[in-house]
Amino acid sequence: MAEKYNNLFEEFPPVSTRQWMDKITADLKGADYNKKLVWKTNEGIDVQPFYRAENLENLNYLNSLPGEFPFVRGTKKNNNEWLVRQSIVVKDFAEANKKALNYLMRGVDSLAFVFNGGELTVADLDVLLKDICLTAVEVNFVGCCSVKASEAFVQYVKKGGWDPKEVRASVEDDPFGKFALTGKFTKGLDHVAANAGKMIASTAELSKFKTLAVNGKNFGNAGSSIVQELAYSLALGAEYLTALTEKGAEVDAVAKKMKFNLSVSANYFLEIAKLRAARLLWAQIVKAYEPKCDCSCKMTIHAETGSWNKTVYDAYVNMLRTQTEAMSASLGGADSITVLPFNAAYEESNEFSDRIARNQQLLLKEESHFSKIADPAAGSYYIEELTASIADQAWKLFLEVQEKGGFLAALREGFIQAEIKKMAAKRDMNIATRRENLLGVNQFPNFTEKVDAELNAAVFAAADLTSEEAEIETLKPYRGAQAFEALRYKTDVYAKSNKRPLAFMLTIGNLAMRKARAQFACNFFAVAGFDVLDNNGFKTVEEGVEAAQKAGAAIVVICSSDDEYAELAPAAFEAVAGKAIFVVAGAPACTEELKVKGIANFINVKSNLLAELKQYQASLNI
Repeated sequence: MAEKYNNLFEEFPPVSTRQWMDKITADLKGADYNKKLVWKTNEGIDVQPFYRAENLENLNYLNSLPGEFPFVRGTKKNNNEWLVRQSIVVKDFAEANKKALNYLMRGVDSLAFVFNGGELTVADLDVLLKDICLTAVEVNFVGCCSVKASEAFVQYVKKGGWDPKEVRASVEDDPFGKFALTGKFTKGLDHVAANAGKMIASTAELSKFKTLAVNGKNFGNAGSSIVQELAYSLALGAEYLTALTEKGAEVDAVAKKMKFNLSVSANYFLEIAKLRAARLLWAQIVKAYEPKCDCSCKMTIHAETGSWNKTVYDAYVNMLRTQTEAMSASLGGADSITVLPFNAAYEESNEFSDRIARNQQLLLKEESHFSKIADPAAGSYYIEELTASIADQAWKLFLEVQEKGGFLAALREGFIQAEIKKMAAKRDMNIATRRENLLGVNQFPNFTEKVDAELNAAVFAAADLTSEEAEIETLKPYRGAQAFEALRYKTDVYAKSNKRPLAFMLTIGNLAMRKARAQFACNFFAVAGFDVLDNNGFKTVEEGVEAAQKAGAAIVVICSSDDEYAELAPAAFEAVAGKAIFVVAGAPACTEELKVKGIANFINVKSNLLAELKQYQASLNI
């Protein structure tokens, strides 16, 4: 039977890479292959238009199985199970418990209790964890005193008679990561290391209890690239290994108490590869500390949908973003996943948004069966090559940090902050010029959406946790959409007591060109929250200008073909006569001639959308 099926392929002779390239070159008809078909990512990776089996020939890790060192193929042998986590902000212990039980009844198996500082006692846990089975559910404590929470939790487990080896839980003690956000150690580096070592020792019996968090998500949410997030996370983790083993702790004990909290962005395939590369590199790093068991080299990953690409306007699009991000995290082999509610960027989540966020993961598990197959991405030429490329780039950056003395030394030097700021500035410019699209914000906005609610200014600002006594420049997580959203919100506020500016499309001449340019211009000005009015076309310039004046247009955009602009644009400009801002849609060859005649405003695909819209707002006294 096998021979029968193999014979089928005799009709399809093998095609070499050279033959593929010759065919592609012929089809390009002289166009540059690299410019046309190769995607250059922010990570410095050249993504090819096709990959073949030969791309995998030098990838040694492919010889390992899922669950085997170096764990690139995952830490689980028989499935791809992950924990569905949901967060609860704790204001009242009894109410938080009630909410937790509600979540558990609806499919969640990991809870994150989020506190705004303070300490936890056994009495608090009696209320907070009432009726929660600790051997069936993971519990995580965020934002409280980690030392006190660890002590109280150990006592609570003993008091309840739970099997300590089966209890899954964590506290988020990340003093080095917090230093990057605040710029200050509250009680000094020695105290930090002593506390971390104390928690590792006191919770030794709880083998699945994680006490050290590596919050790599802070890098991603500050605008870093995927490679930067991974490299700096690894450097942060290595800093803990070094600091604690130098204090006498065993590397196995330290490594097994660590959990990496990573963000997931919209780069679907790259994020899958990032998690695989993360496990590969972390295994090698821990191995260098000579652990007693390879099992200590396993990386525990909690993936959280990133906040950097989430939006306030057209917020339901966030559901699409978080869905693909959750898919990346699950296919990449995350151990637990948090999907942030679609409205998390601007308000507290509610029952509806929590339900949607929870069900996004449950759909992947229960209906799409993403949890059934170990290492589902295995064998994809593309993903395997991306895994190797990201690992290579991240390792180079990790070594650069190590050469500077490690994570803390690189922070004190300002290297990490400078590199992330450089990448964030590049991404901001890409958004401003629409090389990177945020649907509903800088591209294809909802024309009819208006924000009537009063939004806190913090929604449009970076999160600044810098201490007054900061010793370093700090990282400040923000959202890439903030600048555009602040722009549009400014128009919404202005429109509450003034007429909302109208951009009128004076469409004339060539049918195809006027339609295309009118659509472009409508999207352009709607991004700023301006009303836009498209038209079927006018026979004369005078007719169009008269219609614009009747409509009360603040901006008149002429939409036609390059050839016709030379005659039509000056005529329309004179007819408008300063009663509205006159704009030409496009970059015609006669631009300089039109400028000589007094026309100053042109919009096209190369425009800095953000900068120009700010100028139009200023011209309209908004």
